[in-house]
Amino acid sequence: MERIPEPELMNEVEQARAYAKADFAEPHARCIELLQHSLPNLPQSGAALDLGCGSGDVTLRLARALPDWSVDGLDGSSAMLHFGYEAVEQASLSAQITLHQAYLPDGEAPRAHYDLIFSNSLLHHLANPMVLWQSVHRWAKPNTAIFIMDLMRPDCTQTVAQLVDQYAANEPEILRRDFYNSLLAAYTLDEVQMQVQQAHLNDLNVKAVSDRHFILWGHYPS
Repeated sequence: MERIPEPELMNEVEQARAYAKADFAEPHARCIELLQHSLPNLPQSGAALDLGCGSGDVTLRLARALPDWSVDGLDGSSAMLHFGYEAVEQASLSAQITLHQAYLPDGEAPRAHYDLIFSNSLLHHLANPMVLWQSVHRWAKPNTAIFIMDLMRPDCTQTVAQLVDQYAANEPEILRRDFYNSLLAAYTLDEVQMQVQQAHLNDLNVKAVSDRHFILWGHYPS
């Protein structure tokens, strides 16, 4: 099945609100669990960069999992960041987390380099996937930990519809629509592996972790 790109930014207020209010506890908690399992030797403290932080739920979970770390989140959507700012304030984590509007690849981050570069569900939004890998090169330093989690594109639209019914049956129609479109826009595991090779990040590991997600992890070369 050919990839069908979707809009890179969630700029609609209702779309952002639906996403911010949705219950993503299971996949988001699993994302952090997989990060900690895949990168067991993270230092006690450091600076993390969350690329495509959206409304901030995974950013908050990352900060709670790494309480002595500073976490910077970048996102291009002002609508999503509105809810992210609210979430950080409500969680009383503004001293640990800062969110910034930045459209990749040209947007700026608060720091020149990070100890951990993290991303959940950004890649499938990108028309040019190399933007993500260019951003890794831009903000990594030798031995920076890297963890990416994202959707995988199924082999046919029938499977896409089945996944939407299985995992979003009780969600609002706007979220069901977005999930459907995101699965169509996702990259296959083979495509991700090819991107990593083209980006000269061959030391990073890639594997499927569910019927709809893959993870990529490792360390930036010294």
